[in-house]
Amino acid sequence: MKLVALAALLATAYAPVQALWPQPRSIETGSSTLRLAPNFQITVNGHGVPGDFLSAVSRTKQYLFGDKLERLVVGRGAVDEPKFAKAKSLQRLTLSLEHGKSFASITSESQKAPEDRDEAYRLVVPADGSGATITANSTLGLFRGLATFTQLWYEHDNTIYTVSAPVTIQDAPAYPYRGFMLDTARNFFPVSDIKRTLDAMSWVKLNQFHWHVVDSQSFPLQIPGFTDLAEKGAYSSSQVYSLSDVRDIVSYAGERGIDVMVEIDTPGHTAIIAQAHPEYVACPQATPWATYANEPPAGQLRFANSTVTTYIANLFTAVTTLFPSTLFSTGGDELNTNCYAIDEPTQAALNATGRTLEQALDVFTQKTHKALEVKGKTPVVWEEMVLVHNVTLSPQTKVLVWISSDDVKAVAEKGFKIIHAASDYFYLDCGAGGWVGDNPNGNSWCDPFKTWQHSYSFDPTANLTAEESKLIYGGEHLLWTEQSGPQNLDPIVWPRAASSAELFWTGPGGNISTALPRLHDVAYRMRQRGVGAISLQPEWCALRPGACDLTA
Repeated sequence: MKLVALAALLATAYAPVQALWPQPRSIETGSSTLRLAPNFQITVNGHGVPGDFLSAVSRTKQYLFGDKLERLVVGRGAVDEPKFAKAKSLQRLTLSLEHGKSFASITSESQKAPEDRDEAYRLVVPADGSGATITANSTLGLFRGLATFTQLWYEHDNTIYTVSAPVTIQDAPAYPYRGFMLDTARNFFPVSDIKRTLDAMSWVKLNQFHWHVVDSQSFPLQIPGFTDLAEKGAYSSSQVYSLSDVRDIVSYAGERGIDVMVEIDTPGHTAIIAQAHPEYVACPQATPWATYANEPPAGQLRFANSTVTTYIANLFTAVTTLFPSTLFSTGGDELNTNCYAIDEPTQAALNATGRTLEQALDVFTQKTHKALEVKGKTPVVWEEMVLVHNVTLSPQTKVLVWISSDDVKAVAEKGFKIIHAASDYFYLDCGAGGWVGDNPNGNSWCDPFKTWQHSYSFDPTANLTAEESKLIYGGEHLLWTEQSGPQNLDPIVWPRAASSAELFWTGPGGNISTALPRLHDVAYRMRQRGVGAISLQPEWCALRPGACDLTA
């Protein structure tokens, strides 16, 4: 019996681990070893190949020859070395669009509305060394196929190889929106950190960067015609995203198949605007802050004032010139009514117009959203705008459900498209303890820590009817940065955020035990590429798939 058990353990330890992430929707693999030829080339068939796609091809070759990742098995790559001598060599990969299709830039295709993007591809890698192929209907699809291709290969003793040939993959995402949100207002992140995050997102096929760029604490975004907001609202003159920075980030993202959805949260989370326009903000820095805001400092827009409404509508119009995305988040969460109850200008405006606070909010929302819609933008809001407030929203509005996954059903019943962002599954900041001072026993409000396994187990259509399930647009992981900065960005995000990348690409119902070895591979490969992803387990476990499962 001991010999049988040992044989089983060795079989597990030495079995090839198919390390693709996200797992393709349809995949067939073999067990033959195939080497990558030293003179391996990637060829693009067709005319008018865009520059950003040629750059993506060049990066692919850099990853193939630069990753130098040894396979995660006991003995690492040395266990595969005996197979190298007889292995065939792959000389080339050919990239082709389907007949009748023409090339467009990755950027232009990634900036379409999510439902209009075509990310499907077909990848074939023969075991006999004859040419590998990727075919797709779009440049973006070819780009997704390249990301998959790079994950097939390992290195040992200057030999780059796969142990899974032949490979046939037919792949396309289950959901069009697969995102990651970064808050750069509570703490500032240099452009280099954002770019590194965009790189990591592209490797796991995330396609939407939700940029929560401003909030009550700081306003680091430079906006044409509204430059006083950043001048007076940024933490310092060196902690500003200039127009050049924004163009750089949007371009860098687009070249990597990622669209940038900006968020200008209103009418709450706007205390910082008082630094430039104190007349526009109610209860600025009122105390005790916990009475007037969810976190310090207090301060919200006086949206009952028509001048403020016009100002924000014009601000939104200016911001649309910076971001080509069809999506624009206007926020709408955590509005504190106590703030307006003590604000004399707001009460005077309500009395003058005969409106209630909710009616004034409706007017504000309709006018500011109209400013976006005439520019071809689709508003995106937090769930309170649907479930708490009685405001008029366009049927095309997308809704981020964040307070609880239990709220999804109620939003679906109102007929809006839903972006999953539930704090009980996808908040990366949970479980780090309380950050409020003079509170030694405080915990984070959304305890406990959300493990990758927890988010991976999420069911996007739980409790929904078949018709309601069609309203699921996708989902995202989110990082609120009260306790995060450039110092811990990589480890708090990666590889946990990759769990939702697979959830919303492949679809729910994945097996956690078989996913874990693949996610180890993601983390190790990210580290080889300069992203500081954390370890998920001791390396002893990473080299022995299943050996550290609870029931092993």
